[in-house]
Amino acid sequence: MAESEHRVIVEEGRITTPRVVLRRWTPDDAEAALEIYGSDEVARWLAPAMERVPDVTAMRDVIGGWIASSSHLEPPQGRWAIERRDTGELIGGVALLTLPPVHVDLEIGWQLARGAWGQGLAAESGHAVAHYAFESGASELFAVVRPRNERGASTARRVGMEWVGETEKYYGLRLQVYRLRRGELDLPRPPS
Repeated sequence: MAESEHRVIVEEGRITTPRVVLRRWTPDDAEAALEIYGSDEVARWLAPAMERVPDVTAMRDVIGGWIASSSHLEPPQGRWAIERRDTGELIGGVALLTLPPVHVDLEIGWQLARGAWGQGLAAESGHAVAHYAFESGASELFAVVRPRNERGASTARRVGMEWVGETEKYYGLRLQVYRLRRGELDLPRPPS
């Protein structure tokens, strides 16, 4: 990640980086969000935590659930819509939530619209949420990735996370686990 991408500003429910703004979800996001969460290419990696959303009405209901549950989340947990800073276009979502079944380990998860892939925007968003989490007192963060999800694994590494093994502890699936500790954020990584 380029040095300029390390600038993270947190204020009033918004997290801003050079290229993205992470903000609270609104019901008006449903149509654009359906382009992400209604896509088979995205949804295939989310199940069983989340199934593909079939239509705008269902997407509006999902977002409504996210908004309602946000008031019950302990900081730094949350869900944010990802907007391009230059255009305001909604291109994805990022979440920082506890992992089931114990709900102690904090997971960063990200989803982007197909047109935003390959530009480093997921890594920039994940990195921004990691900054926010560590500034809020978290000591470590995790990402769990299905073994064939090479794009997800690559994003976790670009956020600065290290592969620590595989587990069946979360979601009843065999998953690769990536971890980032507070003192490791923004450390230079050797080339892989």
